[in-house]
Amino acid sequence: MIAWAILAAAVIASHFPYRTDPPQKIDFHRDSADQRFYDQAYLEREREKEEKYIEVARRAARIYGIEDMVSNTVHNYHLETAHVLEVGAGSGLLQDRVKDYTALDISATARRYFHKPFVQADAREMPFSADEFDAVWSIWVLEHVPNPEQALREMRRVLKPNGVLLLFPAWMCSTRAADGYHVRPYRDFGITGRLVKASLLIEESPLFEALYMLPIRAIRRLTWTVHRKPTAFHYRPLVPNYEQYWEPDSDAVNSMDMYEAYLWFRSRGDVCLNCGDEATLYRTSGIPLIIKVKCDGTKN
Repeated sequence: MIAWAILAAAVIASHFPYRTDPPQKIDFHRDSADQRFYDQAYLEREREKEEKYIEVARRAARIYGIEDMVSNTVHNYHLETAHVLEVGAGSGLLQDRVKDYTALDISATARRYFHKPFVQADAREMPFSADEFDAVWSIWVLEHVPNPEQALREMRRVLKPNGVLLLFPAWMCSTRAADGYHVRPYRDFGITGRLVKASLLIEESPLFEALYMLPIRAIRRLTWTVHRKPTAFHYRPLVPNYEQYWEPDSDAVNSMDMYEAYLWFRSRGDVCLNCGDEATLYRTSGIPLIIKVKCDGTKN
């Protein structure tokens, strides 16, 4: 029994999201690996790499019904005439969901996909006034943004009081995606790599994930309950692969829990419009979060 308790404690400790980010000044014009990667992914002359990256992303969007999800959000929350910003707009798949739309992306080369306003900028330091937009959506983006809390602060800043945010990163990105363990055959790996690939059946099973996810959520919820202050956003950093795009999220830099994001907004007085009962949400592995921000006028 003691051995099982020690093992469980070790699993929880190894998966705890220790990393937090203080706000900082962003050097948007840096020559960074991530910006070079996305610039090349959208370059017209880089046909093979472009088509692979965009086709993988669009295929995944079809499988997960992203267009329908956004359209339903627009309809359900009456955003048809809203002034909308998409953060991390990529190849422009969602630009026609509303009429008054602005795209923001870190890559200048993505501009060619848009017939609506496009702004090249960093999600962590957006060139917009406070309270400028009625709604913001960001789909499968935050996991690719270093300093994700600063991006959350910016999304919240540019939204008007009672504005709507649709936030749907790839929650809980795998630490194995960068090396393509899910899609590469066993013959690609040595003995250690083959053992890692075989262990994915256990490592990514719902039971194993619950072993560490639920206790970590309980710790984070208790921490906020005790302190009753706006929480810092906790996440686990990942090492991205900018050389070979093996599978979706090979280029992810963060692994984030949906419940952590929920607590971050709730601790600031925001309201989750689609979360339902928190006890049910607590046991959910991940859903899109639809947040009404600054409901009490706070700007934390």
